[in-house]
This record gives sequence, structure tokens and C-alpha cells, in this order.
Amino acid sequence: MATLNFAPLHTDFGARVTGVDLRTPLSPDVLDEIRAAIDTYSFLCFPDQPFDDDRQVAFTRQLGEPEFNHVKFGQEGIVEYLGTIGNVQPDGSKLGNSHKKTVFMTGNNVWHTDSSFRKIPALLSIMCAYEVPDEDGITEFVSTRAAYARLPTAEQDRIDPLIAVHDYVYSRSKVAPDAVTPSHAASLPPVEQKLVRRNPRTGAKNYYVGSHARNIVGWSDSDSRALLDGLLAHAVGPAHVYGHAWQPGDLVIWDNRCLLHRGTGYDADKYRRLMRQSRVAGTGPTLTE
Repeated sequence: MATLNFAPLHTDFGARVTGVDLRTPLSPDVLDEIRAAIDTYSFLCFPDQPFDDDRQVAFTRQLGEPEFNHVKFGQEGIVEYLGTIGNVQPDGSKLGNSHKKTVFMTGNNVWHTDSSFRKIPALLSIMCAYEVPDEDGITEFVSTRAAYARLPTAEQDRIDPLIAVHDYVYSRSKVAPDAVTPSHAASLPPVEQKLVRRNPRTGAKNYYVGSHARNIVGWSDSDSRALLDGLLAHAVGPAHVYGHAWQPGDLVIWDNRCLLHRGTGYDADKYRRLMRQSRVAGTGPTLTE
């Protein structure tokens, strides 16, 4: 029986977890303990977990239904459950800073939550690190659960019933206007999401924002942006940010319902970066939560 040990990483969220080998099938009790820890900590780092793609997909399935990669599906109609974060290609070569794929990935360097632009957004992201730059390449995270708790009660009451539109084409057009193909765009029409979500196990509330959040239903564009930008700024103050410096062998799980994250960039001309990401799909639309 695995004995999970949790060491907090930040006052708002996050824990480093040891005492378990995730490459082996896990008992129902251990899986329940991991799920409960996700609800408590939102971010779990399991160091020294040398994975491969097959093991990652198998582990993802233990936590829920894998979400297929929207880029591969939207551009080529192919269902795959893993995507590469970094510049290392399947043949082992690397792309530099000016390559269009590298430029496209700079969209990850703004605060966002994965797959909020899908009708059923991602529950979890799972990242395995294989090669990391010698400098930079940190990923920053913040908790919008902690941010919601810091709001005055009157502001919580004001935003609780609101609905936001999330739009992938809107967000990506800011960094690479021509990178989203027509078929990819057609596969991801704008969707409505609750602005405030509640964890079903703990009852804790958070607000659901980020770069994909385009506007508030029924509000003007200017009023929408004032609210969404203000909520984002409230969440991402320096004291509330945890910066994860990746190490080869890290396996990290984060809760997309209540965490925002962003990359900080690295020199792709100089360094190699290879991380593989899978996601666990949510259980239904946020509007029915």
C-alpha cells in the first residue's frame, strides 16, 4: 500500500507528493486519496516519475476520461490524447524561436485555463517533463479559488450568477492571427461557461477566467473587459503566484477548474524543451453544474 506524503508548495495551493509510483496500477484507495488531494491542493507535483507516452495515457485513464488533443483533431481530424509542450519534434530535432509553431505556442504565455473554450472543459491537466531548459521555462500558477475568497461579499454576490463566453479563436488571434486553420476554428465555436464554479466535493467557489474569456453574456464589450481584466489582475498579484521550475521526471497534475497558469518563455534557439501533456475531460458543461 502506497503512503502518500504531502509537502505544501504555496500558502494558497499546491503540494509536492512522494511515496507512490504512478507507473503502476493504483488501488481505488490511492486513487481516491489523489482525487481528494486535487480538490484540496489543486496542484500536485510527483517528482522522479520516469514516464513514457503509454504509461501517461494509462495513468490519465485511471483519473477519468482522456480529452483528445483539439489541435490535432481540428487541423487533421485525428484523435490523440497527448500533446507536446516545447520545441522538440518527434524525430528529435528542435524548432527555434522564429518557427511558426514556436510562435503559436507563445499563446501559452498568457494566463489561461486549459480547454475552457470547449463545451465540456478539461477537469485536469497532466504534464510529464523529459527535457527542460537550463534557464527559464518556468510555468506560473495562481488559484482563482483563493482569489474568489479574497473578494468582498458584495462582489462575490454580484458575479455569482454571471455567464462568460470563452472563445479559442479570440484568444489565439492575439498572438498568431493566421495560425488557427478554418477547420480548427470550426471545431471550436464560442461557448458559454459559468463565471463562478463550485467544487462538488468541498463546496469551495472560484471564478473561471483567463485569456479565452471573451465577454460576459448581456454586457457590453467594455464592461465585460473591465470585469474580466479586473478579476484576472486580482488573482495574479506576485504574492499569489507559484512558479514551477520543471525538472526531468516531474509529473504534475493541476485542476483546471480553479487554477490559471502561464508559461514564462525560454530561448528555443539555445535550449531543448520536451514535455508531454494529457488531460482528463470534465464530467459535463459548467452551465449544468
